[in-house]
Amino acid sequence: MVSARLFVLLCFFFVFSIIFSVSESKALQPHAAESFNVSLIQKLRSSCAYTVIISTSCSSSRYTRDQISVAFGDAYGNQIYAPRLDDPSTKTFEQCSSDTFEINGPCTYQICYVYLYRSGPDGWIPESVKINTHGSKAVTFPYNTLVPESIWYGFNYCNSASDSSVLSIGLVLLGFVVAGSTLLL
Repeated sequence: MVSARLFVLLCFFFVFSIIFSVSESKALQPHAAESFNVSLIQKLRSSCAYTVIISTSCSSSRYTRDQISVAFGDAYGNQIYAPRLDDPSTKTFEQCSSDTFEINGPCTYQICYVYLYRSGPDGWIPESVKINTHGSKAVTFPYNTLVPESIWYGFNYCNSASDSSVLSIGLVLLGFVVAGSTLLL
C-alpha cells in the first residue's frame, strides 16, 4: 500500500514537472531572428489596417536618433513590414512614451511574431509592442531590453502549438495518475 502511494506521488510530480516546464517556456525572451529576410516580406495589396503601439522604456535614452523598423505576421506567411518608423522631428520613441502607428498591409490571421530593427548610436530600449487589427485579438510583446544594432530582434510565438500539445498530453497523464490513485488507494 505504501509503495502504491509512493508510485502515485512520484508520477504526480513527474507529470507536474512536464506541465511546469512547458508553461515556463511560454515566457520567452526576445531573441535575434534566425534567417529572417525582409526582402521576402510580401509587398502586395494594402487591404488591412493595423494599429501598432510601441512603448519606449523609461530606461532608454531621453530621445533617440536610431532608425527603427518593425516587421510582424502570422503563422501562415502573411507579413507586414514598416521601415523607418522613427522621426526625430516629431519626437518618436522618447523615453517613457508610447507611439501609435497606423500601418496597412496584407490581411493576416492571429499575429504571432514581431521583430524590431534598430540602426543608430543611441541604443534605444523598447518596453513593449502591441498590435491591433480588426477581427483578431490584440497581442502585446514585452521587450524591456536593448534591441541590438543591425539585426532583427523580437519574438516568434508561431510555433507554440507544439508546446500546447505537450501541455495537453501532460494534462491527460495527470488525469490518469489521479484516476489511478483513487483506484489504488
